[in-house]
Amino acid sequence: MTETSSRPAHLLSGNEPDPAADAGHRDAPPRVGFFTDTSVCIGCKACEVACKEWNAIPEDGISLSGMSYDNTQGLGASTWRHVAFVEQQVPVPAPEGRTELPLLGGESAATAPHGAAPGAEEGTEGGVRWLMSSDVCKHCTHAACLDVCPTGSLFRTEFGTVVVQEDICNGCGYCVPACPYGVIEQRPDDGRAFKCTMCYDRLGAGQEPACAKACPTDSIQFGPLDELRERAALRVDQLHEAGVTDARLYGHDPDDGVGGDGAFFLLLDEPEVYGLPPAPVVTTRDLPAMWKHAAAAALSLAGGVALSFAAAQLPARRARR
Repeated sequence: MTETSSRPAHLLSGNEPDPAADAGHRDAPPRVGFFTDTSVCIGCKACEVACKEWNAIPEDGISLSGMSYDNTQGLGASTWRHVAFVEQQVPVPAPEGRTELPLLGGESAATAPHGAAPGAEEGTEGGVRWLMSSDVCKHCTHAACLDVCPTGSLFRTEFGTVVVQEDICNGCGYCVPACPYGVIEQRPDDGRAFKCTMCYDRLGAGQEPACAKACPTDSIQFGPLDELRERAALRVDQLHEAGVTDARLYGHDPDDGVGGDGAFFLLLDEPEVYGLPPAPVVTTRDLPAMWKHAAAAALSLAGGVALSFAAAQLPARRARR
């Protein structure tokens, strides 16, 4: 039985403070998640390697893509963590316009103008900056993949995360188009769906996920979701005070189209630049209204057929009289 079998229709979208309890978990621990601060990501890909090693994920093609150092290009059935390298041509400020980017511990990185690649010549027409971000499954509060799974392969854990049970997945693929982020994918060799589990086995043992454990700059932070949201808000304020006005949070709002994400991000540009949808909405949000319209249409059709049948019988009845 899927998660939505006992969930009221009005809870298919909007704020849901406790998705674990909504899924039937009693006395569940606080919901946990990821906060990814892209302003301190160095693109080392340690998270990708740690994820593959711990979860025994097969390689997904060891070849250069021709897209900078990004050789994985996106999330998939065999890539549960993906470090994006976004190259941008940007103007390089003069020396007096230098911005020191604050680090997590309060120190400053005074090596290059903010937004410019180290070594870029100051005062020239333009330079290159790299926007690096480690992407992952968002573990949505309202997860459409859960809503459409016919076998119960996808389930909500007591930690509020979303996990695929690969031994129950029948390869129907309904979850793939249902995900508003394009995260979940089927493996071509057997058709089963796979995605990040937030290292469910490690959580059960009181450990943090492998990717967060391996991150050398604390770009990937793990912990109770409420605490992460408070920490993220303070980090944005810190960056704004330092002159990094483009810093903004993505996926943190419990009132957004998916009820807030269990994995949210601090970005330095628009979400589209990172390949993220600007305003994601759970794709099953309008299902109740759609079923109501379908039921009304079916009743109207049945009424029309009944009237047509009754009208067709009138000549025969008159003839018998």
